[in-house]
Amino acid sequence: MAQNNEILEGVLNEFAKLAAIPRKSGHEQAVSDFLKKYLTELGFAVTQDEKNNIIADKPACAGFENAPLTILQGHMDMVCVAAEGVAFDPLKDAIKLVRDEKFLRADGTSLGADDGIGVAEAIYIMKNAKDHGPLRMIVTVDEEQGMTGAIHLDAKHLQDAKFLINCDSENYDELTVGSAGSVNLDFSREIKWVKPEMSAAWQIEVKGLLGGHSGERIGDGRGNAIRTLAMTLAALSAEGEVELAAFNGGKARNAIPDDARMTIVTDLDKAAIEKVLKDQQERFNKMYGSVDPNAQFVLNSADVPEQVMNAGDMTRLIRLLTILHTGTFAMSTVIPGLVETSANLGVVETTDTEVKVQYFPRSAVDQKLDEFRFMAEEWGALTGFMAHIGTQSPGWKENKDSKLAKIMADTFKKQNGKDMKVETIHAGLECGWHFRKNPQLDMVSIGVTTMDIHSPKERLLLETVKPQVDLIVETLHEIAKM
Repeated sequence: MAQNNEILEGVLNEFAKLAAIPRKSGHEQAVSDFLKKYLTELGFAVTQDEKNNIIADKPACAGFENAPLTILQGHMDMVCVAAEGVAFDPLKDAIKLVRDEKFLRADGTSLGADDGIGVAEAIYIMKNAKDHGPLRMIVTVDEEQGMTGAIHLDAKHLQDAKFLINCDSENYDELTVGSAGSVNLDFSREIKWVKPEMSAAWQIEVKGLLGGHSGERIGDGRGNAIRTLAMTLAALSAEGEVELAAFNGGKARNAIPDDARMTIVTDLDKAAIEKVLKDQQERFNKMYGSVDPNAQFVLNSADVPEQVMNAGDMTRLIRLLTILHTGTFAMSTVIPGLVETSANLGVVETTDTEVKVQYFPRSAVDQKLDEFRFMAEEWGALTGFMAHIGTQSPGWKENKDSKLAKIMADTFKKQNGKDMKVETIHAGLECGWHFRKNPQLDMVSIGVTTMDIHSPKERLLLETVKPQVDLIVETLHEIAKM
């Protein structure tokens, strides 16, 4: 294996190839085709399945043919988010990389290191590692939206393996050995449009919130811009007649929304609206200000729209957005400080015909997700929305006898002079689906250090790339000795 900066530069070179290809979740055809062609040219035996998952096999090095098969696994899609004012088409535009001495980030958008850097590391290792047993790389689609790739991955690609290293975690010194399950819950309602009866239109925006990953950051107690704006709309409606022309917010179901905006028509004067916004700002600060201190409530005049929702539709939307609790539901009774159950009100979108809401519960307890599915039907019935129940992703239960976890933890300590943190996380990982298809598969999840994933502030700590590669390579050496 190469040493020093050669490993970092090699991995970043692989990552740059991925960053050049638009790969928003659900739109992975181009990147999947690239991986199929590229990995085939590298000499690996490559399968591209009907969902565009990529499976690439490399035979064992001479003398290690009897070692157990190990899988390196990641996902090719990314959450595409742009900063306010940045022109970015996630279906057409490449990620523009910006690098300094410490970090790699993107120019005004999310970076896609989740999980592009994990895939890049796997490719680099498949190309360069020596003295290893048989290797397989599995790169899945649509992990961020619905784990479609992992759900439909043929179990045969997992059943002949002994070990799996998932490369989709966010801290190089953390070893994940368990994760939460989740379920996609969506709500929709057709809108009946009417002409506005009042004369003044305003756009109100809640912005400046921290946002962040709805698994990793939900326990911080951060505010939710969609819920905050819904409470603001309810407060305005209590002061006088209000008509709603549009309500939009959030960027992904698994990202805590940092902004939301609505257009209203009302005869309330500007001073009355500003008073409500001031009261809501104070309310927000008392609830979330210690952890989310930069929220802004912005009021601007707007052109009077040609149509608004009828009063009943607006009322139903307010009810749904305020009845859907967002944030932590329960803390773990087994692992101190770990969120056990949470939910995120991730996206609200108004179209010409309907309003759509994305809601995303997580839990380490599958039965609690069952309850959310039941409650979604009830919430829909109470508010007049159609509830759409998605596939429930299973949790990944910790294996206390994991040989792989012990090898990796021991190797990390030898290489870094400190203990690796071993933990179960409140985020969803594809390992849950892998576990369901092969409960005997010995798995861990690791990753380089990334910050503020799923946001335009996302960045990769460069100094963690080489240690991560070294850890995986030495772990493969230890497995080859078995």
